[in-house]
Amino acid sequence: MAAVPTTTVGVTGQTWRAAVSAWGAVTPLAGPDERTLEWYVAADDRWHRPANEPTVRQRRVDGTPVIETRVRIPDGDAVQRVWSVADGGGFTIVEIENDSPLPFAVAFAGRPVLTERPPADAPIEGIDLPDDAIVLPVGHRAAVRVALAHRDVPAGPGEPARLSGAPGASDVARGWTAVAARAGRVDLPDPGLAEAVVAARCDLMLDGPIDAAVDPIGFVLDVGELVRCGEPADPWLAEVVVPIESVARSGDHFLAAALDAAARIAVAASDDRALGDIVRLRARVNPATRPAGSFAELRRAGSAGRFVHDVERHLACGGELLPAGIPTRWFGSNFEVHGVPTGDRSAVSYAVRWHGERPAVLWEQTGESQRLTAPGLDAAWSTAAPAGEALWAAPPRVNRAPLSVTAVPEDGSASFS
Repeated sequence: MAAVPTTTVGVTGQTWRAAVSAWGAVTPLAGPDERTLEWYVAADDRWHRPANEPTVRQRRVDGTPVIETRVRIPDGDAVQRVWSVADGGGFTIVEIENDSPLPFAVAFAGRPVLTERPPADAPIEGIDLPDDAIVLPVGHRAAVRVALAHRDVPAGPGEPARLSGAPGASDVARGWTAVAARAGRVDLPDPGLAEAVVAARCDLMLDGPIDAAVDPIGFVLDVGELVRCGEPADPWLAEVVVPIESVARSGDHFLAAALDAAARIAVAASDDRALGDIVRLRARVNPATRPAGSFAELRRAGSAGRFVHDVERHLACGGELLPAGIPTRWFGSNFEVHGVPTGDRSAVSYAVRWHGERPAVLWEQTGESQRLTAPGLDAAWSTAAPAGEALWAAPPRVNRAPLSVTAVPEDGSASFS
């Protein structure tokens, strides 16, 4: 039986984590109590079990570990949001909003929770729920919160100020977006791709890198992304040496990217000796850089770092901007790219603005300036200036595969086509 896809929530700097299922069930991970919190909605028509409802829709807010799950009810939706905060030792908050003109009740069962107010004292009718179930009324266009504490706190009412005063879902989403943007940011005509990059980085910060024994190159790329997001480089530097040496002569298409990531980790750690060793290894191995293909080839599998690198090399591969060109679907749409590495100590940011059929580029380099080119768009253009703007030639209007997010398959991978 295939594993059910879940999304991890938690707080960086704390060990507590939970998995949120596709219907909003919350299960703490690797703790003394791994019971699952389920939720149920008593609407005007009947009880709704999200685990069994065909109308369930779920999304990550802007790609962050703030999870919104909607269940269709008469004249609207029951909306659940799950997010974690560090306040008071850490809470994972489950908020239920009534996005309908009629009141309903929500039931929680499976594990104890903190509540903002005492649960309803009326018997639960019309559905068979565990003995530990509680019910809270939710007025129309109103919301209630419960929480799972990340440390030992008696369940039930008693901490209303902490729950009501905790950061909301939108605040937490903005915080995650800001942290992920330390590594770079993309604002693209296909928002699903930009959100997928944020999601990959957030997942890394909560789940950690892939096992080096399973995917040594993916491990190095994952660590490289964590360091770009602000994690200290020193503790990671020693851990990337063995994986790099073990695959130095492999035929993996991502080897060059892994060596580049290792070099940037050494730079971030201010370890010139390690950087020299990596540079010499890179020169000796001289791995080929895999040409950027179509955006339709992008696919996230096990390593989040592999995926982020794959996206970024379609936007800037070394000093070559947009090596696969601009997807036809993006023609006429402005977009921005920030902080894509072009070398061990350099990165590029650029924006594309359209003037009729011709794209204009505005760029800025940080660190050591590289020579920038765009042979897939304008073979005559080249610059080593740290900043500037130019008008590229009009791209040919050929048929290229549009870019769109497809459903997540049962193996947990995600693809773009």
